[in-house]
Amino acid sequence: MNKLSVKVTGKEQYKFNNQVDFCVGTGRMGLALQKEYQEQLKLVQEHIGFKHIRGHGLFTDDMAIYQEYEINGERIVEYNYTYLDMVMDSYLELGLKPFIELGFMPKKMASGTQTIFYWKGNTTPPKKYKDWNDMVQALLRHLMNRYGEDEVVTWPIEVWNEPNLPGFWEKADMQEYFKLFQNSFYAIKEVDSRFRVGGPAVCGGTDEIWIKAFMEFCHKNKIKVDFVTRHHYTTELPDDIGHYGYAELQDSEYGFANLHTTREIIDSYDEYRGLQIHITEFSTSYIPNCPIHDTNQNAAFIANQLSRLGDDNESYSYWTFGDIFEERGVPFTPFHGGFGMVANGCIPKPTFYSFVFFKKLKEKEGVCVYKDDKCLVMKYGDDEYRGIMWNATRKRSHDDFCLNIDLECLNGEYTYLAQRVDEDTTNPLKIWHDMGEPANLTDGEKEILRASAKPFITSKRYNNTKGCITISEELKEHAVVYFQLNKSTVKPDRGYDYERVIQNIR
Repeated sequence: MNKLSVKVTGKEQYKFNNQVDFCVGTGRMGLALQKEYQEQLKLVQEHIGFKHIRGHGLFTDDMAIYQEYEINGERIVEYNYTYLDMVMDSYLELGLKPFIELGFMPKKMASGTQTIFYWKGNTTPPKKYKDWNDMVQALLRHLMNRYGEDEVVTWPIEVWNEPNLPGFWEKADMQEYFKLFQNSFYAIKEVDSRFRVGGPAVCGGTDEIWIKAFMEFCHKNKIKVDFVTRHHYTTELPDDIGHYGYAELQDSEYGFANLHTTREIIDSYDEYRGLQIHITEFSTSYIPNCPIHDTNQNAAFIANQLSRLGDDNESYSYWTFGDIFEERGVPFTPFHGGFGMVANGCIPKPTFYSFVFFKKLKEKEGVCVYKDDKCLVMKYGDDEYRGIMWNATRKRSHDDFCLNIDLECLNGEYTYLAQRVDEDTTNPLKIWHDMGEPANLTDGEKEILRASAKPFITSKRYNNTKGCITISEELKEHAVVYFQLNKSTVKPDRGYDYERVIQNIR
């Protein structure tokens, strides 16, 4: 096994904008009315605690907001917020603010019949932009009346989703999207200028073209856009077999370089230099049936992403928190390659713990004192370190290594705790496979799989007087390890002798 070593003096500082908990993605909003959805979201909030949630389908017909009738030759428009209130109440009860995505088009407002997904979200422009503007304004005023103006204006608003893809916006008509954005922007600001509005939420190979054109449109029309949004996926085209799409990971450096072009485009305009960029969707594969999502490989790759996505971006929202998700229909099995970090049955996938571990780095105020493509170390005051190690590979290579981290300037007694997620210790996918890949889990099977999903914990004590402690972890391929080292003293109860208890007396 290869041995790698790094030295951490605790004096150097590295760039690390840890926004792991800012936002998380969800399937269409109507799914929030399901029991399993709420159970998965509660689990995620208990262990990670995201601040915002973003999903599609706010205005699709299953939410029933837009109602239009003709009575005695007169056109009647009404708004129904029954389901909206249920969904928003449930989010707020779990400590989540919506990151509002305006879309898709209500059927009776739509100019065409093009739809996307199993649940048929309409992706055409409105017949009348006034109807769209009125609906957006009425929605915001309802939310402000229900939850308070000062609260609701803190909810970011994004106009549409991936309009550069013809499936999400008819013909990927750029000028028509700009019309939608401009109408939405001013309609929202008319309700309250404090609302923060952004776009264009693009994804895929034309992102650079669209971001350039969007910024130029805002510049020419003197639109003071509040932030820019885009998406970030990191796999090649999938190979479709049966219900599944198998995709290989891309080079991480290619993805980070692509993200940086957005920063450069925005900063080329004096009035927009430094404008916030929110990645409102990111993951490995962009399809909801890619088996890589369920693996330890995904967890290690995402750990590397989390260490760097904040370099250029204000936030980055993982797509999605759970597997109650129906873009391509209802899945047949609990492990089907779904986007979620939690499988159906409330079973955490390995990637769940990549987020848990990065959130642990935020529990206290600290500084990043080391970062590379295999580990990240934070320092808290003079007597505590926390960090994450990972072994991310694009393809199976059996490239295991032992990572030694020398932490300098430490004296005294210390407690070392490590939580390991790898293919040997935390791998519910393998357990499910060895069970025979049951499509419909019993309660007993769910209990076993949840138990198999927990990290493996190890500990050690150091009594150091030499000014340096070396911690060492073996990282098998696709492993992720969280560690913390903090000063502590053993204070036994009167008469208690641990060495005697474990029969270690010599």
